[in-house]
Amino acid sequence: MSIARKPYGTLPDGRAVTEYILQNSSGASCGILDYGGTITRILVPDRDGGLGDVSLGFDDVTPYDRGEAGCMGAIIGRYGNRIGGARFTLEGKEYTLAKNNGENNLHGGPQGFHQRMWQAEPDEKDGIPSLKLSLVSPDGDMGFPGTLTAEVTYTFDRDNALSIAYLAHTDKTTLCNLTNHAYFNLDGHESGTVGGQELHIFADGIHEVDRGLIPTGKVLRPEDTVYGFEKPTRLEEVLAWRDRDPALHNAAGVDFNYRLGRDRETKVCAILYSPATGREMRVETDQPGVQLYTGQHLSYTGKGGARYGSFAGLCLETQHYPDSPHQPHFPSVVLRPQEVYYTRTVYRFGLRN
Repeated sequence: MSIARKPYGTLPDGRAVTEYILQNSSGASCGILDYGGTITRILVPDRDGGLGDVSLGFDDVTPYDRGEAGCMGAIIGRYGNRIGGARFTLEGKEYTLAKNNGENNLHGGPQGFHQRMWQAEPDEKDGIPSLKLSLVSPDGDMGFPGTLTAEVTYTFDRDNALSIAYLAHTDKTTLCNLTNHAYFNLDGHESGTVGGQELHIFADGIHEVDRGLIPTGKVLRPEDTVYGFEKPTRLEEVLAWRDRDPALHNAAGVDFNYRLGRDRETKVCAILYSPATGREMRVETDQPGVQLYTGQHLSYTGKGGARYGSFAGLCLETQHYPDSPHQPHFPSVVLRPQEVYYTRTVYRFGLRN
């Protein structure tokens, strides 16, 4: 196992960006930037033993820094997903955030954690490479109260499991809901769409949303929707309903939170499988929700000139629920000075014959 470093371009202010490549003994690897904590590539074998890159990304830092990457592969904070009306009240005080998604705040704001330089500390323990990234977000950053100190540790083990552990603490009561915005395509990042891949989500509900994708408070049963994925279902079978199902039509695809429940209890929340390559990805998390986004708004030229159009990759963002500050019956996203925020998600890559 090893950790390699690769220059990944320079920011306008002259700071150099580095890609850290965590490689295991079989040759599988994962690349991560110190800019945004961005996953740039994940190389894992197919059923014939050939390594392929299953994560969408770009060849240098420029698209990420210019905001032309759609948060691709990056750490999201302080608040993953949407906060309705771009405002919230905490301990009797109202805070106003940037409106960067219609009338709402999305992924912490226009200069969220995905567009920050993180302090990188590569490490190797018991032959397993890891990368710890640290960031201090000052009081008032993007409108959020409190100085938040965050640490995110990526580990890529000998079994091709990518672990992401999030740790944070604050000096003033604030909100915290961290996640990662990687786009996956188990056929290979350059292969076209994820339509032929099968997805199974282990949820007991889906949060109904309004036209702005803010939860209405109603929870739908997966078996009562065409996008429930309560059994293994090809993505193309669901996306074929975009012009007939009102929710899918409004979102132009899937962009919904699936209720897992059992906050702080580790469980498998989703399994993605590619019949074409035999690759499988199991998502394990202690979070109560996972947001499935099917990449309907992708329109980029990515690594090696690959064209990323609609549905070229999908996101499975483990998280607390969208708009939790306005939904008192949702699990809390409030972080107080005496508390420690900790959560862990594992993307476990394997094979089926």
